[in-house]
Amino acid sequence: MKLASLKHGRDGRLVVVSRDLKHYVAVPDIAPTMQAALDDWAHIEPQLRKVSELLNSGHEGRAQAFDPAQCAAPLPRAYQWVDGSAYLNHVELVRKARNAEMPPSFYTDPLMYQGGSDDMLGARDPISILDEAWGTDLEAEVAVITDDVPKGTSAEDAVRHVRLVMLVNDVSLRNLIPNELAKGFGFVLSKPASAFSPVAVTLDELEGHWQDNRLHLPLRVWLNGEWFGEPNAGEEMTFSHADLIAHLARTRKLGAGSIVGSGTISNKDRARGSCCLAEVRMIETIEQGAPKTPFLKAGDTVKIDMWDGAGKSIFGAIEQTVVLGQ
Repeated sequence: MKLASLKHGRDGRLVVVSRDLKHYVAVPDIAPTMQAALDDWAHIEPQLRKVSELLNSGHEGRAQAFDPAQCAAPLPRAYQWVDGSAYLNHVELVRKARNAEMPPSFYTDPLMYQGGSDDMLGARDPISILDEAWGTDLEAEVAVITDDVPKGTSAEDAVRHVRLVMLVNDVSLRNLIPNELAKGFGFVLSKPASAFSPVAVTLDELEGHWQDNRLHLPLRVWLNGEWFGEPNAGEEMTFSHADLIAHLARTRKLGAGSIVGSGTISNKDRARGSCCLAEVRMIETIEQGAPKTPFLKAGDTVKIDMWDGAGKSIFGAIEQTVVLGQ
């Protein structure tokens, strides 16, 4: 089942989207918003699935043409947005470029930060920046949306709380990060609004590619229309999505509608490219002594997508243009 939120007020309007991403049906009689569906998932999900089955079989008379440009983020505002750093190849490259050793704890304890969740971007919304000197970067990721997760939930049980999966562009302002981290209190200014894929999907839509609580498909990125990378999201994910949820729930419960991100997807095979500019710059620093690839500037375009085995988009593409302004 595929779900989206059309732009409408603060929290969007929940719609069911066809598997081929061509049609949708609004379901205000079932749940007005994505959050409302998540709050009562056990009761709401079977009703949404019936609509999905009718839509995909061509028997839903209310179907309308689906336009990703009309989508807000699946959760336009969320109770919680937490991002991990589950791909240690990415972390190792960053630290190697700084001639810093990897602390042993990084291999056993996930890195995570709490992001702002009151302003989520739709897949076609621009990346709006006020100063190019801040070093704007894309970060292509996979994220899951949970239902209520009890405190102390184990990784073995965590997958039972995954309700939806989606893609993320977790925008970072790289040149603001060092000063923030030097304060020893984490990211704030260096993490502006993130963008999400047009639709979020249930695990059964992933056609067997969800294994070991990881999504084993390439995440494809283009910059200004040119291929940038397609690392596999599952092969080298040190901490699974279940591990990240369990880590977060170690000392607190998670409310329905919590979003948990994977962090920048990264593979050791450099022929697969990258999912962020910082990684390319780190490789250039390691190999050539200094970075050459610039950060994003006004007019640049970013596209992020993931295809199924038949080469069709699963989530719809994130397609954004960088603009200067509010």
